[in-house]
Amino acid sequence: MASHVAGVVKKTTKSNSKWVHIKNHRTLYMMLIPGLILTIIFRYVPMYGVLIAFKDYNPLKGIMGSPWVGFQEFKTFLSAPNLMLLLGNTLKLSIFGLLWGFFPPIILAIMVNQLASDKIKKKLQLILYAPNFISLVVIVGMIFLFFSAEGPVNAMLGMFGMKAKFLTEPDYFRTLYIASGIWQGMGWASTLYTATLVNVSQDLIEAAKLDGANILQRIWHIDIPAIKPVMVIQFILAAGNIMSVGYEKAFLMQTSLNLTASEIISTYVYKQGLVSGNYSYSTAVGLFNTVINIILLLVVNKIVERLNDGEGL
Repeated sequence: MASHVAGVVKKTTKSNSKWVHIKNHRTLYMMLIPGLILTIIFRYVPMYGVLIAFKDYNPLKGIMGSPWVGFQEFKTFLSAPNLMLLLGNTLKLSIFGLLWGFFPPIILAIMVNQLASDKIKKKLQLILYAPNFISLVVIVGMIFLFFSAEGPVNAMLGMFGMKAKFLTEPDYFRTLYIASGIWQGMGWASTLYTATLVNVSQDLIEAAKLDGANILQRIWHIDIPAIKPVMVIQFILAAGNIMSVGYEKAFLMQTSLNLTASEIISTYVYKQGLVSGNYSYSTAVGLFNTVINIILLLVVNKIVERLNDGEGL
């Protein structure tokens, strides 16, 4: 009985302390209200549309008026003959993109941080950030221009007696997609690492220099430990979005000849939903994709937690 009373008192005290904390910081909590309202309106309310995946949706009848079909659309997708092709292409683009694109921003941030002149740093960062603001349509246009049969890349290869069909061979699609993405986003992705490295104590760096540490030793023992938490967070977010490959760039780069490599889940959803008008089926495919992403995010987060507990990271 005494232990039960003690537990109730403890819970009441904890609840009261929370309310006291909220009351003392009520201004900060009030500042959260607009963000919460926008999140609810634009993130949670649209989830109502997920019901389309479980219905034979008819725009004239509306979501509630359309007949319920349960998991029929999911069964149709899971039994589709091109399921493995879609999953394989999506996973290859995501995983290879993560493996190839995760470290370049880190390396770039470390290299920029080693520059002595702040003026050169700012100019270089401006140049490196610029590609991020170029439209995807322009990026794909540049790819088609440079890598076409008569483009400058093939012209240079021709000097050595070689020629490649970059835009028609499926084998080249993935490399062009990932490499152009790294080039476009590498500078912008390095901003978090650069900002973290700027806050590293100069006293620590000077002490390492006095101890005789060379530049590689300073990077390994000072810079990398400083950015490790950011690296972990970025990796969790990237791994959790493995299935979330945007359709825009893949669709723009897609041709009838490279379809076996460029057809991914997001382009398939776009074609089924907006082009063919098969809204229920496309919503089911999109929901399937989202569920896989959530599972991957939870798994990766749990793995990283265990590695941190075991000092593996």
